[in-house]
Amino acid sequence: MRRFIQNFEQYTVAFLLASMTVLTVVNVFFRYVLKSSLNWVHELTIIIFAWLIFLGASWAVRVGAHIGMESFVNLFQNKTKRIFALVAVLCCLTYSVIILIGSYTYVEKIYTVGILSQDIKWLPQWIPRLIMPLGYGLLIFRFLQVFLNIITGKQYGLNLLDEAKEAIESFKEKNSTSK
Repeated sequence: MRRFIQNFEQYTVAFLLASMTVLTVVNVFFRYVLKSSLNWVHELTIIIFAWLIFLGASWAVRVGAHIGMESFVNLFQNKTKRIFALVAVLCCLTYSVIILIGSYTYVEKIYTVGILSQDIKWLPQWIPRLIMPLGYGLLIFRFLQVFLNIITGKQYGLNLLDEAKEAIESFKEKNSTSK
């Protein structure tokens, strides 16, 4: 169970991506072979894609896949890096909490009004939009994990992808093998 919770986003994103692919292939088959179309597939694919984005954002925090330029921060000792990282995580947490509150209010209003989807006539709009507060709730959870790891000394930064560093290492590797 612990492994599932730790990798919840990864499993869910994989399932949603597979579902989106299957739906699209089925709709293409209906459109070009059966000369018909499933009207609701387009809207459902958009909903699934939105869920992928919000779940993928928290997954990226967990695995350190967000892009970052830490070249300046890496000039400092680990203690100073931790201070920069704590400030960054606190900013991310503050932003996430603000968006969580706003998105919860938004979903609550849509629920109260009772708006239905355009193509999926039986689906209330608050259900697909529920991913906004859920996604930001997961982001807060993952940022809190990072915060605790920094406080306890398990990590010194946000473990972001450093594309500049990776590009330089890739360039060096290509040049050393071509000589």
